[in-house]
Amino acid sequence: MTTLDPHAAMQLSDAAVSIELETPDMTLNIGPQHPSTHGVLRLVAKVDGERVNSVEPVIGYMHRGYEKLAEVRTYPQITALVNRIDWVSGFANEVPFVGAIEKLLDIEVPERAQYIRLILTEMARIATHLVFTSSYPLELGASTPLMHVMREREHVLELLESVTGGRFHPNFNRVGGVKPAAGGGSTMKKQSQDLPAGFLAATEETMQNVLDVCDDADRLVTGNELFLARTVGVGVIPAAKALEYGVTGPNLRASGVKFDLRKVESLLPYDRFDFEIPVGLNGDCFDRYLVRLQEIRQSVAIIRQAIATIPAGPLRAKVPRILKVPPGEVYVRGENPKGEMGYYVISEGGRIPYRVKIRSASYSNISILPWILEGALIPDLVAILGSLDFVLGDVDR
Repeated sequence: MTTLDPHAAMQLSDAAVSIELETPDMTLNIGPQHPSTHGVLRLVAKVDGERVNSVEPVIGYMHRGYEKLAEVRTYPQITALVNRIDWVSGFANEVPFVGAIEKLLDIEVPERAQYIRLILTEMARIATHLVFTSSYPLELGASTPLMHVMREREHVLELLESVTGGRFHPNFNRVGGVKPAAGGGSTMKKQSQDLPAGFLAATEETMQNVLDVCDDADRLVTGNELFLARTVGVGVIPAAKALEYGVTGPNLRASGVKFDLRKVESLLPYDRFDFEIPVGLNGDCFDRYLVRLQEIRQSVAIIRQAIATIPAGPLRAKVPRILKVPPGEVYVRGENPKGEMGYYVISEGGRIPYRVKIRSASYSNISILPWILEGALIPDLVAILGSLDFVLGDVDR
């Protein structure tokens, strides 16, 4: 019988311990009811210690089926559906869909209606970005900004409600324009009949308060060393990779791509106003936060210019009482707060569409999750998820 010397025996013992400590990858389920997933999203992550090896997003828990629901409803009824797709940006969802029907009908929308649509769309953008500006720091451990920022969002929603009657689901747009006031006709000309008394003055005051709360966010969040440590250099999306995955909106611009549909092919008269397109330098979590904060300021500038120059005139073009759309197909897209929102509508004639296909921003934006989360640390996973600012209603449309 051979006896090992003490040194060799110790090496064998260490090897046995090493083999014993080797463990396979662990499967970690995040969601579908996790606070950082912004809804019922499930991520199946394969992790090795603190490192994420792979992620598979699992969607479809909401079973909404809006595309099929639209195919059994008249065109005016569909407006009430689409503002619920991304429930945080309700008003902005309506404009591209109504624009698609107006193109099929070859309807020209009156200028005043276009201005009202634009003002309320930018208010929806501000309200959406304020939700992000308050919730994202909270997900990283900073609770103070929540109350500061959400307070001003309430004031923006009050303005939206004063015009449309709804805070989240306005259902205000109509084919050919916007909804007239109760008891009025489609050719109202006095401002007091379509915008509530004192609306313009209240808007100016609220916009100043929004700018002030952006300054508060700068002081509380933007320069905070803990926030910087959690976001700078984390979740970097190169411009080429963002384009490859179809990422749009602030997430794309944070990667340095200066593309905004409001400057390219907008349904609304953005070409009459001066505003900048904020872009990021590194495409990381911090840039995605900062771009949205800067976009709030640009939206304030647009609204101020619009309320100062809003023309008089009718609210709606002449549209048949029973709406029948001629055969045809069209794709219309708009720059929603979260990115490109597009509607592909096929009509075979009649009161309901043959087919409606919705291109929602959040669905395309989260398609990059398996790539961006591969190799990330588990603590950074929440920071990366939150920075993409998606809504599951927009995904499970």
